Amino acid sequence: MPIPLLDLQAQFEEIRDEVMPAVISVIESQRFIMGEQVGRLEEAVGRLSGTEFAVACASGTDALLLPLKTLDLASSDEVITTPFTFFATAGAIANAGGTPVFVDIDPATFNIDPAAVDAAITPRTRAIIPVHLFGQMAPMQQLLALSARHGAVVIEDAAQAIGARQRNDGGWQLAGGTGWAGAFSFFPSKNLGGWGDGGMTVTDDADLAGRLRLLRVHGGAKQYHHEEIGTNSRLDTLQAAVLLAKVGHLAEWAVGRRRHAAAYDEAFESLDAVAAPPVAVDNEHVYHQYTIRADHRDELRDHLKGKGIGCAVYYPTPLHLQPCFAELRKRGGEFPESERASREVLSLPIYPELQSSQRDTIIEAIRGFYQ
Repeated sequence: MPIPLLDLQAQFEEIRDEVMPAVISVIESQRFIMGEQVGRLEEAVGRLSGTEFAVACASGTDALLLPLKTLDLASSDEVITTPFTFFATAGAIANAGGTPVFVDIDPATFNIDPAAVDAAITPRTRAIIPVHLFGQMAPMQQLLALSARHGAVVIEDAAQAIGARQRNDGGWQLAGGTGWAGAFSFFPSKNLGGWGDGGMTVTDDADLAGRLRLLRVHGGAKQYHHEEIGTNSRLDTLQAAVLLAKVGHLAEWAVGRRRHAAAYDEAFESLDAVAAPPVAVDNEHVYHQYTIRADHRDELRDHLKGKGIGCAVYYPTPLHLQPCFAELRKRGGEFPESERASREVLSLPIYPELQSSQRDTIIEAIRGFYQ
């Protein structure tokens, strides 16, 4: 039997009796836009991130874009981020009017390198966007120290890391709730995924939260009155209902993902051709993806797919080499760790519904390839 990279049908079967009544209740109410479930979801995600405010929107991309728009960026304003991420991270910067400034990654965690951030900061730097890639938080204390020193805000791209946390001075800090703002995605493949697009921005800044609420409804607090030019970025009530049915399972799903990761780690320890993803000290990983480095990556990917085993490359081309950013005049070799990661990474099935027998099949297929 094929083993998919992600099996949302298996997840649905486990929660059918919770999620279907929630969806039917929205249909019966006919309140499809900004129904009461949206507010309840905002409260739940605020608790998950440890923030006072949470503002739902139409996508994870908008969850990044809207706080950037509150900075009123000009093209001379710079926002530092990583080139080894999904396009939305840098696309949101450009769409908000600013200029992305890329810096390289830590080769161990795939997350942004604080030393590289420090070297890239200029008087034009308005914000830093670390990406908690694959479900592991970036080194926030170092980044926040840089932010405080230079007066640039930190916006966390936590699209892949809801529920992740990081120990600091004996306590835990939560993904999304550590910087000035944090952005979550509810794309269906995420650890907390809806049945379509959706996102949320979290913050402890009351002024920011108020402005985000305006921006998501065309810049107006009341109908036909517009204080500024906003956009249409509301979360559908149906999506909120689905996510509310799922959110109570998020912690147990993370335990399942970590259990699979531990089994993979042990299996690959004696395999020189494969490097398991290390977890940084003081981090609790939620494994949105389990991403290895592999010798002969492309051949391994083809081998696994030939056996019906789902796998994927996140991401095959770093953002500084994308045609749309050619005006930044970046060339191959400028960010060697990001480029090396793009040549070596491969993500394996890690969803909590994955059976141990399926996981063993994946491990044996990888061992067989190298043998």
